[in-house]
Amino acid sequence: MALHIALPALYAPGVSWDPPSPAVRELIRRAAEIALHPPPGWLAELDAATLSGRGRQQIAGDPVLAAAIRRTNRSNLLSWTTANVRAPGQRVPANLGDAPLAVARDLVRRGLDEASLDAYRAGQAVAIRLWTSICLSVTSDGDELREMLDISVRSIAAFIDDTVDAIADQIERERRDLTTGGQAERRETIALLLEGAPITRERAEQRLGYRLSGEHTAAVVWCAEADAELSAVDGAARAVAAAAAPAAPGALTVVATAATRWVWTHGRPDLGQLRAEVASWPSARVAVGTTGRDLDGFRRSHHHALTAQRVITRLGAAEQLVAFDDIELTTLLAADDERVESFLNRTLGQLRHGPADIAEAARVFIAAGCNATEAATRLYTHRNTLQRRLARADQLLPRPLAANVVNVGAALEIARWRQGSGRVPGP
Repeated sequence: MALHIALPALYAPGVSWDPPSPAVRELIRRAAEIALHPPPGWLAELDAATLSGRGRQQIAGDPVLAAAIRRTNRSNLLSWTTANVRAPGQRVPANLGDAPLAVARDLVRRGLDEASLDAYRAGQAVAIRLWTSICLSVTSDGDELREMLDISVRSIAAFIDDTVDAIADQIERERRDLTTGGQAERRETIALLLEGAPITRERAEQRLGYRLSGEHTAAVVWCAEADAELSAVDGAARAVAAAAAPAAPGALTVVATAATRWVWTHGRPDLGQLRAEVASWPSARVAVGTTGRDLDGFRRSHHHALTAQRVITRLGAAEQLVAFDDIELTTLLAADDERVESFLNRTLGQLRHGPADIAEAARVFIAAGCNATEAATRLYTHRNTLQRRLARADQLLPRPLAANVVNVGAALEIARWRQGSGRVPGP
């Protein structure tokens, strides 16, 4: 069946169309009801399209921005389909809900511009293709299908055009607002320091209200869940500062995005205390960098905290708090997903999907320098129980543990942080 739709006209400024016939209006309504509940695979494809491409690498690499784009995809889908259930075939107003406006604010705070809105265009192409498959499922009449696609594809294009224009206007307003206020000055100063730009330490300290000499530990506090209370981010950020005081008072907190805080403390927070404190804010997550001295340490610790955040997000780790020191080996080894999968399967064999307590016994035994007594103490178990579990691990491994300690230890450490592996709080 050949369909002839004037696609170039879809993108013309001020695009409009005649109202659909009663029969096609009902078809659009039925199709929109189907689109209100898309299969997970469709949403995954939409997310992949909006987060791929060279121009969107910085967004895709930031867990909070990537989550915001995914929320916006769902917000756009809900706005357009709901409008077409109520009034099939009519022009849909721009989506100016919380999700797209939050994206506008965060893009500006990260120094990104309107070019990042290309994500909407990429999503539009996928949405049109998926919508077409729905249309084909509700009618086989050629004339009805042609009218239905002509109107609805014009509507999708106009909706995205109007939304992108509105968000671009919001970005400009946010950019003007960003040039005033205390947080704006802090963000500007932090950017200069992290980029190594020429700003004196004295001037930076004056603007930040934070001493840049001595030891520093950076943390990234964020929340990626769509329905999370953002007050949890501020609560967890305060917990980071409290875990370092009173031994090292005077933390620095910067609003990086609506759902992200960058924190620096003097000295090193007590991670045990911090883990207990952030448990009060279950939707917040914390990545803690290394501890370093002076300005180089200030920069390096922040870089390590960001790296830990990206890695545990990509691996799907369940831990609420992670320190770079604990995940450094994984950051080095887990850069290539395909090679990591091959390495884990070859090294761990049946142990990879075996009983959790067996794998954990092997991991802690290696971490304890292959000292069974120390490992049993860390696991709060009897030494004989540990020995039985290690014997079972040898049966599941392709090679005996004693003959492959380094590789098995590395593989278990990577597996510790992968999705579903949050069973290990770990020594």
